[in-house]
Amino acid sequence: MSADADLLTARQACALLGISRATLYAYVSRGLLRSRPGADHRSRGYLRQDVERLAQRQRSGRGAARGAAQSLDRGLPVLETRISLIRPDSPYYRGRSAVAAVRAGATLEDAARLLWDCGADDPFARLPAAAWPPRVAALARDAALPPLARAMAALPLLALDAPRSFSTAARARHETAAGLLRQTAALLVAAAPSPEPVHRQLAGAWRPGDAAFADLVRAALVLCADHELNVSAFAARVVASTGAHLHATACAGLAALSGPRHGGATARAYALIAEARAGDARTAIAERWRRGDDLPGFGHALYPEGDPRAAELLARLRAARAGDPVLAELEAIVAAAEEVGGERPNIDFMLAAICHAHALPAPPALVLFAAGRLTGWLAHALEQQAMGRLIRPRARYTGVAPGEAAPEDP
Repeated sequence: MSADADLLTARQACALLGISRATLYAYVSRGLLRSRPGADHRSRGYLRQDVERLAQRQRSGRGAARGAAQSLDRGLPVLETRISLIRPDSPYYRGRSAVAAVRAGATLEDAARLLWDCGADDPFARLPAAAWPPRVAALARDAALPPLARAMAALPLLALDAPRSFSTAARARHETAAGLLRQTAALLVAAAPSPEPVHRQLAGAWRPGDAAFADLVRAALVLCADHELNVSAFAARVVASTGAHLHATACAGLAALSGPRHGGATARAYALIAEARAGDARTAIAERWRRGDDLPGFGHALYPEGDPRAAELLARLRAARAGDPVLAELEAIVAAAEEVGGERPNIDFMLAAICHAHALPAPPALVLFAAGRLTGWLAHALEQQAMGRLIRPRARYTGVAPGEAAPEDP
């Protein structure tokens, strides 16, 4: 039997498992299925033995408990939200396209007012000019600390000076969220709180005076603002459901984002770009496939035809950096991944690519992700607390049954 006979197409695998393509890609990302480049190097094949084994497990283990467990990783929806919707052309924030908002010049603050359902109210216009409290000042200016660690250390202390953190009034909660967004952005770049829009503060910290770069930062922040019930948003919602203040929910989101399987993907994408730029891009990408390594920054389970957020940022980077040799190198990596593995860049790749194109290290890519996504975490926290319900799922115990445990040695 040939090697190709051991591979199934995506259509065949989905038919055998009774799942959608998005779920198929999610299974690959979770390591439940292995894929290989197809004969034309643009499609993907899925190992028949993996698919058949998974199908057998599904047949023998179907039921409500198993279905609920599978829903926790990009499976069936587990709660209702009015905040965002994922579609192939764009994430939608309360029914409005995030890609269209970027093209219309929206800032992160505009996205925040929409996601927080502020209506005509502008909580950012009421933010008082304020310096860091004495207990926070030294910590906030310590540039030697990693950005997320610095923010997570300072936010609980800032909560002590936010007397209306537990207010249930919408106006007060929006003001707290607006102040928290600006403060966190400042913490992420070890700067002082600023009345400037977040994209200008971040861009000014990295490349002062570069208006084109600042506009690229603006676009990236808006596109990162929310992405439905992702890991960090879910973590923030769980904490918010307890009635904890918004600073605590922000810390929960940052903690979840810090993991290598979530926000840490930007660092892995940055390293991949550096590896590919050091030699021939096609050779580097092809060698990763031959070794069975993953391709960080490419593919997305919820966007099987390509991540529209990445496509928008790539188009903007091309316009801003036309003729730049680094852009040509990035284009070669994108082309190689498409040719060799049929994979297209996702938002993690583009955040890392923006850093490479502007001679920045890897941390700013994660800062862009965190500063933008905080907006969504706060939206989810506000929505969850308005529901007034605790998120408390049940677990299906699979350990040793009572009475079956081996007796302890005397």
